[in-house]
Amino acid sequence: MKTPKFLNENIRPKVVKLVSRLIKPFTEEGVISVAEEQCVLANLKHLATKGSLLPAVTPKLIDQKEAAEMLGLGHSNFKKLEKENAFPFKRKMVGSAVRYRKTDLINYILTLDEDGQT
Repeated sequence: MKTPKFLNENIRPKVVKLVSRLIKPFTEEGVISVAEEQCVLANLKHLATKGSLLPAVTPKLIDQKEAAEMLGLGHSNFKKLEKENAFPFKRKMVGSAVRYRKTDLINYILTLDEDGQT
């Protein structure tokens, strides 16, 4: 979904800081939940820096094959790179199964430039 031009022309990092300070008391009083505050601020930060809102992603844990596919890598190459700590996101152990937060991978992908560098 493309962000309307008028939105990203007017949002600056200073505005994000101001909004953060303004909504903090509402969060402390329970009017706004912490999750809502984080969502609003994350979207504003992304809008200020990238010119668009964060994509809507359902948070879930994914396995190594799904993570490799999201990054456009082969499974064995993904495992090798992960072992070398090439990624900023960390694995989560669910019992003996290795999982990753889908949102962590999306955030990583969004921070890559056109050459695939962070």
